[in-house]
Amino acid sequence: MDPGAVMTWVGEYERAWRERDVDAVGRLFADDASYLRSPYDDPPLRGLAAIRDFWEDDTPFEMTAEPVAVQGDTAVVRVEVHYGGDRPQEYRDLWVVRFDAEGRASWFEEWAYWPDKPYTQAPQ
Repeated sequence: MDPGAVMTWVGEYERAWRERDVDAVGRLFADDASYLRSPYDDPPLRGLAAIRDFWEDDTPFEMTAEPVAVQGDTAVVRVEVHYGGDRPQEYRDLWVVRFDAEGRASWFEEWAYWPDKPYTQAPQ
């Protein structure tokens, strides 16, 4: 993968997510892909059916993205998402994506943060 190919994938991901094009999941993700909504998501979503079900959200959003690093089959992308609707929310994410030989994601891991989220767990 190179940065251009990664950003083409990200653009298609955004388009498919925005349009709730769940059929695009099979073009974007490997059949047995793992999708972690956070780095500690255990177990992660596994396979196309689980990813499709997760994409059934119709909240309007705006998104920007830029590659941070691309090495071999793995990329890190910085993403900002601003959700509209009744409860506006914004996130800054790092995506760690590993691609298969066909350019589909076999591993997708999100590191999402939002305003006022502490950088460490509060003492108990």
